[in-house]
Amino acid sequence: MRKRILLFIPLLVFIILVVLFNAQMDTDPTQLDMARAGQPVPDFSLEALDEPTRTLNNADLPDQPYLINVWATWCPACRVEHPYLVDLKEKGINIVGLDYKDERDKAVAWLTDLGDPYSLVLFDKDGRLGLDLGVYGAPETYVVDSEGLLRYRHIGIVNEKVWQDILRPQLIEAGWKP
Repeated sequence: MRKRILLFIPLLVFIILVVLFNAQMDTDPTQLDMARAGQPVPDFSLEALDEPTRTLNNADLPDQPYLINVWATWCPACRVEHPYLVDLKEKGINIVGLDYKDERDKAVAWLTDLGDPYSLVLFDKDGRLGLDLGVYGAPETYVVDSEGLLRYRHIGIVNEKVWQDILRPQLIEAGWKP
């Protein structure tokens, strides 16, 4: 009798794993809570990507609603979204780039070769500002209102659907005038 019960243990373990897997299928990783929602962009002092001798801080950020895009050359998904960000810049969308835990030379070459969608690029070599923002990885895009408050965070690639369905409405809600 005991041997029969032992035969069912692998089946029981399998069933438990299937249940746990299915429970996780309903979660959306792009919907992770934003720890700093409604708070100002954290204070920072970082070098400009293209000018290492130029120090940037919160006073250099736009005074109208804008996006902060966290990116890096080591991020394959960032390469996928990059052409769309260039298109957004051509449509007049103000995007601040946060080059996250990257190598300056590679990042400068990336923007030279692929186009620069950013009005300003902060070089966050050590990831300090990223940590303060609560960045999980790249790409991530934040909506910031005209008061400098973080309104929304999107984890993942920005494309036409994400722009139209999520970021554009969030930016309008933050006070952006299309």
